[in-house]
Amino acid sequence: MNIRERIEQTEYKMLSPYATKSRDSRGTVSFREKCALRTDFQRDRDRVIHSKAFRRLKHKTQVFITPEGDHYRTRLTHTLEVSQIGRTIARSLMLNEDLTEAIALAHDLGHTPFGHAGEAALNALSPRGFRHNEQSLRVVDVLEELNLTHEVRDGIVAHTGDAKPNTPEAAVIKFADKIAYINHDIDDAMRAKILLPHSIPKRLIEVLGEKHGDRINTMVHNVVENSEDGVVKMSAEVLEATLELRQFMFDNVYVDSKAKTEEKKVLGIMEGLYGSFMKNPHLLPAPSQALLQKHSLEETVCDYVAGMTDRFAIYMYNELFVPKSWHKL
Repeated sequence: MNIRERIEQTEYKMLSPYATKSRDSRGTVSFREKCALRTDFQRDRDRVIHSKAFRRLKHKTQVFITPEGDHYRTRLTHTLEVSQIGRTIARSLMLNEDLTEAIALAHDLGHTPFGHAGEAALNALSPRGFRHNEQSLRVVDVLEELNLTHEVRDGIVAHTGDAKPNTPEAAVIKFADKIAYINHDIDDAMRAKILLPHSIPKRLIEVLGEKHGDRINTMVHNVVENSEDGVVKMSAEVLEATLELRQFMFDNVYVDSKAKTEEKKVLGIMEGLYGSFMKNPHLLPAPSQALLQKHSLEETVCDYVAGMTDRFAIYMYNELFVPKSWHKL
């Protein structure tokens, strides 16, 4: 018996009967030799961490576009916070922590530059529409060919929107994502003086807590205490307060706040990049040219633009549309 087989055996002894066991995975898209050291879900996690798309998350917007200061969240730090919260919940419920972590680390790989403003712009520009969870799946399946398990791929798509997760671990990440971004976006908004400590409605503070850590603690404990028989859930009171706090953030931070003034320029940048590459596909780099052999121009342009970091998108826009100074030779 090798190390992987011992881990798989231990999962059956230690994890909840409702946990997704590595040995019971539906497998990968194409055949993959088993590893002697790691389970399939551990390998998925490692493949995501070593991917180019994961590294690019460090220069992609969470809420504040190219913020000055080192303490604002990026898409990468958001991903790490989702992973930490998800692992805490999964361990407490005796679910598969490796699967939970793999989903968390991969869930936003398809996010655009400039956060949800960039996503909205691409969704408006592309005849096929654009959703970052679907693009995250395309990243791992097509663009980086990570050949992940069906369970991780399901969790990627189901982390947002109306899609129903097929594993309790994916359901954990659906909660962990909301818990992370609602609370760290409040923290960033207060750092930017867009929100003040007394801005949050008193009734929400009474249910969830006043401080950043208190709110996360309340939400995480509530998920753990109310989940049962493989069903991951919050109590009605805390879920209602959480969703109300999310709506509060939309009303006061995510839409038309001082933090979003630069987003008005995002549509122009995304329109310029998308339109330019659609009209001039020869400008696409070699990897994108190779994709054109099997995929449509619209898909390939979306892949390229969505994969850009904030700063690279700005650089490319300047290269394409801003005139250079003329120097006499």
